[in-house]
Amino acid sequence: MPLIYYVSLMVIGIARIQFRIHDCHSLKGKRKIVKSMITRLQNAYNASVAEVAFNDVHQKAEIGVAMVGNDQKRINSQMDKLLDLAEDMGLAEMLNADIEFIHV
Repeated sequence: MPLIYYVSLMVIGIARIQFRIHDCHSLKGKRKIVKSMITRLQNAYNASVAEVAFNDVHQKAEIGVAMVGNDQKRINSQMDKLLDLAEDMGLAEMLNADIEFIHV
């Protein structure tokens, strides 16, 4: 029986981005800012984006991002551009960003 080698055809890029939201004194105000950020990032990069942590803290947010493709270099480039856009929006201060890749 011959050996079969599988080549990774799918790459999943995952990012977690932490923000500090200045001059925000309510969860309602935070939701407005985070929703705006999520919508702009989704529309600009066709990525899955959601708030994933600090849901009950009005001056902090963590957003999760996922992209799927077959070329890690392309996904990495798109993730870098997405992070640049998130920071350039000026809606919140980016505290930390981590990117990981999963090959399936």
